[in-house]
Amino acid sequence: MNDRILRAIRREPLDRTPVWFMRQAGRSLPRYRELRGEREMFELIRDAEASAKITALPLEYYPVDALVLYNDLATPYLAAGIEVEMRKGVGPVIADPIRSAVDVERLRPFDPQEALGFNLDQIRILVERIDVPVLGFVGAPFTLCSYLIESPRHRDLKGVKSFILEQPEAWAKLADFWAEHMAQFGIAQHRAGAGAIQVFDSWAGALSVEDYREYVLTPTQRLLRTMEDAGVPTIHYFNGNPALLPLVAEAGGDAVSVDWRLPLDEAWRTIGHDRAIQGNLDPIALLAGPEVAVRKTREILQLANGRPGHIFNLGHGILPDTDHRVLAAVVDAVHDFALREATA
Repeated sequence: MNDRILRAIRREPLDRTPVWFMRQAGRSLPRYRELRGEREMFELIRDAEASAKITALPLEYYPVDALVLYNDLATPYLAAGIEVEMRKGVGPVIADPIRSAVDVERLRPFDPQEALGFNLDQIRILVERIDVPVLGFVGAPFTLCSYLIESPRHRDLKGVKSFILEQPEAWAKLADFWAEHMAQFGIAQHRAGAGAIQVFDSWAGALSVEDYREYVLTPTQRLLRTMEDAGVPTIHYFNGNPALLPLVAEAGGDAVSVDWRLPLDEAWRTIGHDRAIQGNLDPIALLAGPEVAVRKTREILQLANGRPGHIFNLGHGILPDTDHRVLAAVVDAVHDFALREATA
């Protein structure tokens, strides 16, 4: 098996940098539309065989070093008894948002091995068919809660931040619910065969340093440490405010996945070289064509300087109108970049 990504998470020396892309199994691939058809997303996710085919689809276009599960951060809402709708261009929309501590009490505790067994079945199917690791994922407490409190979400997350400040006890209970359940979901995915679990905190960048430290750090640490104590390799993805990066590193993760707002070498110094790093090409660069994308890719690889523990990725997910041929050129550029070049 090609286990370069797992070895990179452990910061072991490699012959080349491993690469995968967030949202690589999606609308940027022509065959995705054919495989999805007219099926609603959650219906498709519940079909383990169909969703496994979509997860494996990128390998038909470029030789990435891992496959990320075709799933959504919002899927566990269904297990907790939350009615959710996926709206194009908006994301998850909750029928009855959480407004108070009373609403938190109506969340239904669940066992992910039973309630989300279709996700685990997809992983089991994939590990029998492919020779690269499957990456599972879960949402971080803040990001999961943001959709539940403010739905549809405002860009500045004013409703979420107001809830946290006005009802800190209700917030703590809500965040703890998801920290515990997502830790168990991550462990279940790993036991089903996922090589590592990525924790997505896509919206925490809207917070100040003080608010992250007081309201988000502890539940995020609980989520990551519970998985790590169970032997699960973890990648902690963070997007946004670079001032939060030291706290994100403190929250945990064997690797920290960073966006494009800091150069890779500066971000790595911030999180510490005792940690692996993932990133960090701006997804917009892919829209500028293969020449620009490859040039910027090589710049990032040079900044990594051949240090063990770098996983090449974007700073966020692939945009739907990205040309898959540009992605293929980036993959080839990463794989062709011999690590000895960085220090030559």
